[in-house]
Amino acid sequence: MAELLEAHGMEPVLVPAIEIAPPESWCGLDAALTALGSYDWVVFTSANAVESFAARARRLGLGANPKRVAVMGPATARAVEEALGQAVDLMPERYVAEELAAALAPVIHGASVLLVRAAVARDVLPEALAAAGALVTVAEAYRNVVPEGSVAELKALFREGPPEGVAFTSGSTARNLKGLLEAAGLEMPEGIVLGSIGPVTSAAMRELGWEPGVEAKEATVTALVERFAAVWRTSISG
Repeated sequence: MAELLEAHGMEPVLVPAIEIAPPESWCGLDAALTALGSYDWVVFTSANAVESFAARARRLGLGANPKRVAVMGPATARAVEEALGQAVDLMPERYVAEELAAALAPVIHGASVLLVRAAVARDVLPEALAAAGALVTVAEAYRNVVPEGSVAELKALFREGPPEGVAFTSGSTARNLKGLLEAAGLEMPEGIVLGSIGPVTSAAMRELGWEPGVEAKEATVTALVERFAAVWRTSISG
């Protein structure tokens, strides 16, 4: 995303709001990997889930090639191709949990489905899959935690002058940044352009009192950067 921002003539300032950590326990994922052949579908909600799944399988000396794979969006599909060496079988047109569940619903009645995801996530997907008649197993592959060093980074950034925009790629980035700002004794400045990768992230931002100034047309970082670029070009020309 930083490279895309630079390509559009903007200057990215990187302040991590999420650090990827192992789950509290590997038991669930280990059991799922051991019984991988029993699942008709494996569903990945993020590239991080794919990479953790593949790395854990290698560590255990187990195969990591599901019968059929469904993913949330193109970044996750690329991770499946690179980490597992296979193509995905299903990806929705819109990259949100509700659309993935709707796309899977016609083909999973009576099927055994393994959902590989973060430790804390919305329950929309597993509940919808179960309602469609699937036997759903949820395996936690990683945790999203708040980076310890980001409070100091935010303080230094605001001393120099806050950025003109902030890009949020998930509800977790918004919630974590809110906590980081509070820990640093800071508030989001007025007039800053807040960008959201999609409707789920926008909803999380509004819960925090932040109204998205731009929202990506599709839930990809490319689309989000393009929306920021359009706003930036308009402000320059104005």
